[in-house]
Amino acid sequence: MVELPPGGQTKAINGFEMYFEVYGEGQPLLMLHGFMGSGADWAHVFKSPPDGYRSIFPDLRGHGRSNNPAGTFTFAQSARDALALLDHLQIGQVKAIGVSGGAQTLLHIATQQPGRIDAMVLVSGGHYFPKEARAFMRQFTLERLPLPELEAMRQRHKHGEEQVQALLKLAKGFESSYEDMTFTPPYLGTITARTLLVFGDRDPLYPVQIPVEMHTSIPKSNLWIVPGGGHGPIFGDASQQFVNVALAFLRGSLK
Repeated sequence: MVELPPGGQTKAINGFEMYFEVYGEGQPLLMLHGFMGSGADWAHVFKSPPDGYRSIFPDLRGHGRSNNPAGTFTFAQSARDALALLDHLQIGQVKAIGVSGGAQTLLHIATQQPGRIDAMVLVSGGHYFPKEARAFMRQFTLERLPLPELEAMRQRHKHGEEQVQALLKLAKGFESSYEDMTFTPPYLGTITARTLLVFGDRDPLYPVQIPVEMHTSIPKSNLWIVPGGGHGPIFGDASQQFVNVALAFLRGSLK
């Protein structure tokens, strides 16, 4: 893995300090990490920022180097944060890639302001929380988290142990959240962006009927089910294939 070069800045947005990094020139490309991740996670997928794009890597509120004074998090609010960042950067329309919680943020952007996204790749981000996802969320406590994952979180999130514990509490709270992620098929039908859905067929959070329903509901969508793939099946050995397919789709050469 090649680390992305340093180039970060912080901007006061919607009541918190959002950290983000911008690289390259060309069409704007918004890259949104998953919940409990950070923008730096994309270095595990892309060896370098994609050529031909002005790539934007934010840390969502409360993640990485971004703080979260309010102590709350919804994906609808995360979408408003991302839109405010685009406004700050004077960017109208973008292409976008999001994984897990980042993909769910993009669903909100694509419905709140449909014209802001031209094309997007959604990885392992369901349109609602099924019972499998809620059961997974129930386990999020400091005591249950495997030590390697806990240490990775401590490295990723730069505001100390309080930040790590706050994220775990928020993740556990999604188990009883029924208002934030409630995208019905007709609501998904309002999305105008070309959309590539990428899910693993062994995802423990989102069974395969979830992306199938999304595909049948989002008008201009393609569906890629990764054989043997789990949640976020774009890392490790699968990363280069994902990069090739995702960038081809965003360019329009993969319809």
